[in-house]
Amino acid sequence: MKTATFALTDEQRQFRDTLRQFAEERIAPQAAETDRLAEFPWKSFAACCELELPSLGIPEAYGGAGADMVTQAIVAEELARVCASTSLTILISKLGMLPVMNWASEELKQKYLPRVATGEIQASYCLSEADAGSDVAAMRTRAVRDGDEYVLTGSKYWITNAGISDVYIVFAKTDPDAGGRGISCFLVERDWGITIAKHEDKLGMRGSPTGEVVLDAVRVPASHRIGEEGQGFTIAMHTLDRSRPTIGAQAVGIAQGAIDYAASYMKQRHAFGAPIADLQGLRFMLADMATRTEAARALVYRACAMVDDDPEGELTQFGAMAKAFASDTSMSVTVDAVQLLGGYGYTKDFPVERFLRDAKVTQIYEGTNQVQRVVIARELLRNA
Repeated sequence: MKTATFALTDEQRQFRDTLRQFAEERIAPQAAETDRLAEFPWKSFAACCELELPSLGIPEAYGGAGADMVTQAIVAEELARVCASTSLTILISKLGMLPVMNWASEELKQKYLPRVATGEIQASYCLSEADAGSDVAAMRTRAVRDGDEYVLTGSKYWITNAGISDVYIVFAKTDPDAGGRGISCFLVERDWGITIAKHEDKLGMRGSPTGEVVLDAVRVPASHRIGEEGQGFTIAMHTLDRSRPTIGAQAVGIAQGAIDYAASYMKQRHAFGAPIADLQGLRFMLADMATRTEAARALVYRACAMVDDDPEGELTQFGAMAKAFASDTSMSVTVDAVQLLGGYGYTKDFPVERFLRDAKVTQIYEGTNQVQRVVIARELLRNA
């Protein structure tokens, strides 16, 4: 087995330090209100655009910075460390554009990628349905060819950035009798007839809208099909393999934010005549939280390095490992952070309860962690 290695360059370390200061000064002040109001963080997104963060995941040939995946992971982590919802605004358009970058025509690349790079437009990824989340092949959304157009009809559920995004990458059945082999992929502009039936009232990531996207006989030019008919399932899985490591990075950032706040609190909070940081039992909790998070970070960065190197047969396994381990770690770390703050941690006056709520969805979206374990075991047994 080939092993992808990585080490942060001096440039990446400097970028991380700059980004951390930016996040603390420009993003953190809005984080609590973003969560409370459950509204898209436009002020934070605008600040990210000023720093040209949306451009990092777009190739230079299309107006982007063409940053490596480890650098993109640093962005996801540092933003999530203060506001997970804001980190998702950057991640979701990259997810939406991955099929365009890897499978679309040159015409579509030239038309949409530069505008995503500047933040002029945003994108959503429409794969899941009410009865087709983990079981993608069970989707019911149809795409029927009509001359030079396709007519798309159906509903997509749990769509991040629903109503905010300008373009939607929609997966639909062009051959309903062919299972996963009958799925195709399309780029659909919002103004072509997409409607948002409802938005979810969520536990966490409340600044990132999640909703039901409805397509009622929406006409899409055949030129906006991505890849060939029947390639949709392959495109979807190829895309998620390359996106899951950055969800792991987001989870690591949430965990790190919880650790940082808990450690600071422990030094200030007194009990029995001394800071609670002097209590060995609590110190051991903090040490375990940090150790697990550092292990998750290393696995995430390794998986991200694999995206750049694209080693045959390894990325699927390690991407799933990174996403599952980092998100499980984030959930356990944030639970412990609430415990370290005691009753205060259970209130909205302190950010650790928000970290806990935000962490939960990282175990669910882009494939539940139970599905990730199925993927990991399948790849291990295939190569045994």
